[in-house]
Amino acid sequence: MTHVVSDSCIRCKYTDCVDVCPVDCFREGPNMLVIDPDECIDCAVCIPECPVNAIYAEEDLPSDQLHFIKINADLTSAPGWKSITKRKEALPDADEWKDKTNKLSELVR
Repeated sequence: MTHVVSDSCIRCKYTDCVDVCPVDCFREGPNMLVIDPDECIDCAVCIPECPVNAIYAEEDLPSDQLHFIKINADLTSAPGWKSITKRKEALPDADEWKDKTNKLSELVR
């Protein structure tokens, strides 16, 4: 199994999770992070670090977020999606977006 970054990360991109990842499985895009399913070791240390509760174990992903399994896998190797291993500042308007839902249309690939 792997962990999955869900809709809650879009337009926020808090990076607290990358500091604790022992295998550097996070990839950074323009306005969200994803987890490389081939690199994730299912340790779960990232889950409590996410201030917007965007990270789930694959088997715990809410049914309305299941499409993010494929999104994470696809974006892992998408052009421009690079490994991120150190915490950065969140997006400037992250606090305005952190409580919003259904943000898939806001995802910049």
